[in-house]
Amino acid sequence: MKLQAVFLSAVLASLFIGCQTAPAPCPADSGIVPEIERAGPEPTTPEETEVYEPVPAKVAVAATGLGFSTAPSDATVLFDGTHLDAFYMAQDSTAAQWTINKDGSMTVANRTGNLQTKENFGSMQLHLEWASPAEIMGENQSRANSGVFIQQRYEVQIMDNNDNPTYTNGQVGALYKQKVPLAMASAPSGAWNAYDIVFHAPEFNEAGQKTKSGTLTVFHNGVLIQDHVTIEGIIKYIGWPSNEPHGDAPIQLQDHGDNSRVRFRNIWLRKLGA
Repeated sequence: MKLQAVFLSAVLASLFIGCQTAPAPCPADSGIVPEIERAGPEPTTPEETEVYEPVPAKVAVAATGLGFSTAPSDATVLFDGTHLDAFYMAQDSTAAQWTINKDGSMTVANRTGNLQTKENFGSMQLHLEWASPAEIMGENQSRANSGVFIQQRYEVQIMDNNDNPTYTNGQVGALYKQKVPLAMASAPSGAWNAYDIVFHAPEFNEAGQKTKSGTLTVFHNGVLIQDHVTIEGIIKYIGWPSNEPHGDAPIQLQDHGDNSRVRFRNIWLRKLGA
């Protein structure tokens, strides 16, 4: 019995060690989400984390557009076309400088910086509508590039990909540099698009270790393009995602700094419980 007990202890110990190094959590582990095992050294250039194939299929959307909606009664309205009071400039917390248009939309003010909500948010259902300019300028990542950064860290890409190929994990609807969208469902250049995003925030213990990964679901003009995908960590332009602990945090809208002229309207969210 003693030899059997020693053998059993050795087996259990080896299984425990395996759970710590496996690329996915084991049922018997401590509840900590292990870091993803990756081949090779950490990338040192942006090109090393760009993915070009396979290219998501382009799907046609209804002429009238799907996914456009008004805020429900329990929503937190961030932008209704009348003011920018829910936002300030991300870099210095000064008054929002983006332009409100006569049609109730707002336009990125080039090189003024990102907009950031004054309020912090956790898990949420987020709705926003955006449009690229009808006048085509730039190519690749410099054509109508913007993005919505959930909790300042997790970007859903906004850009004009109509007849404008780029790396697929950086195209419209991508969880930037992490998840390629299932389809490309953009409206024609200059027309309005709608994003409906369901985000469940990651969780961390008191030691700062991730105990639950965040997830993301995205509908683009009513088409499912991100299906409850696991967020690997904080997005990085260069290198692998990282997992510094954090709590509730603001939403940011990106000024890409290359005269994107992206417009936004009808932005609201519903706070979701744990």
